[in-house]
Amino acid sequence: MCAVCGCGTQTVEGKPVSEGHHHDHPHHHDHDHHHHHDESGPQQTAGPVEARSALAGTHVQGLSQERIVRIERDILSKNDAYAHENRTRFGRTGTFALNFVSSPGSGKTTLLCRAIAELKDRVPVAVIEGDQQTSTDAERIRATGVKAVQINTGKGCHLDAHMVGHALDGLPNEPGGLLFIENVGNLVCPAAFDLGEAHKVVVLSVTEGEDKPLKYPDMFAAADLMLLNKCDLLPYIEFDVAACMAAALRVNPRLQILTVSAKTGEGLAAFYAWIDARAAAARAARPSPA
Repeated sequence: MCAVCGCGTQTVEGKPVSEGHHHDHPHHHDHDHHHHHDESGPQQTAGPVEARSALAGTHVQGLSQERIVRIERDILSKNDAYAHENRTRFGRTGTFALNFVSSPGSGKTTLLCRAIAELKDRVPVAVIEGDQQTSTDAERIRATGVKAVQINTGKGCHLDAHMVGHALDGLPNEPGGLLFIENVGNLVCPAAFDLGEAHKVVVLSVTEGEDKPLKYPDMFAAADLMLLNKCDLLPYIEFDVAACMAAALRVNPRLQILTVSAKTGEGLAAFYAWIDARAAAARAARPSPA
């Protein structure tokens, strides 16, 4: 996490969402997470101040190390509570949610557009799009014919579970559907925030360098699947696939890795098979209705 995450106004489809929106009652999503906001004009809202406990022996904006650690724990604890509610909501509808994380320019939006086009006729698909500004990627997703909700994080550099809970109100509740959450392009902060997803999928392009898993280990440690994207460019660039995979597995020995191309479709059948298998396992593990 960083010292500015969430400091700006966060919006879902242009409507402000704030961690200052406190609830004195349990934040249950079984009432479909309906929040009534004053839409008469922009609201100035501030998210929590966040700081990284790894800054040992230093001060952030005058805060002591003890205070930094306490703030971080409070933030993550609150986020985990919202994530649990999102996960409960997904469990009720049998929704299989994937959190796609990467650096900017990895090609994850192009990858999602192709995957949606090839999956939407056999399973309901919806998307939550996260960016600091603009709705460009959400518009690209909507052009495939599926519903997408845009979250703009302002100065924040990740999605959190509270934002996702609000975004779910704008999506269809189709049983057995797929939910793709495209996180803000950032290989650091999104690693720490559970959104209620079944799995994090990290997308790394071959244009980024094979040492990224070692430079940003938290993200690769948090993921269950790595998609090594833009493999159609391998004949034209210097990139050591074996070294990249070894680095990723050094960080996370349980990580599954697929080499794919959003442009040519190479490897995507294996990705869809991974989704099918994981979704089936998740649904089989759901408790039977009382």
